[in-house]
Amino acid sequence: QVQLVESGGGLVQAGGSLRLACAASGRNFNTYNLGWFRQAPGKEREFVAAVRWSGSRTSYADSVEGRFTISRDNAKNTVYLEMNSLKPGDTAVYYCAADLNILGGIRTTPSAYAFWGQGTQVTVSS
Repeated sequence: QVQLVESGGGLVQAGGSLRLACAASGRNFNTYNLGWFRQAPGKEREFVAAVRWSGSRTSYADSVEGRFTISRDNAKNTVYLEMNSLKPGDTAVYYCAADLNILGGIRTTPSAYAFWGQGTQVTVSS
């Protein structure tokens, strides 16, 4: 089992920055990949970014490439999402999720992730 708790969401103006954090507990932290997803009202949950268990590889959605950075600190059992140059279109609830299948590459579909946090709201005003 993996428990995930997100923090760091809030209200920011367009062009601003936020840093989300997700603290994990339960299963050994370096035995699963971690991803960030987001869901805006009326839309499906979508992939944002993910990082492998070792931190050696990352993957990003095209919409956030170059603006967002995912990282993990295995000593602190925490994964981060640094978000810069935020746009109103980034407004959503952001979720942290754990994928226990680490044998293949990074997966980007929500169904691949077995454990989820409760989410944190990010609102970007224009």
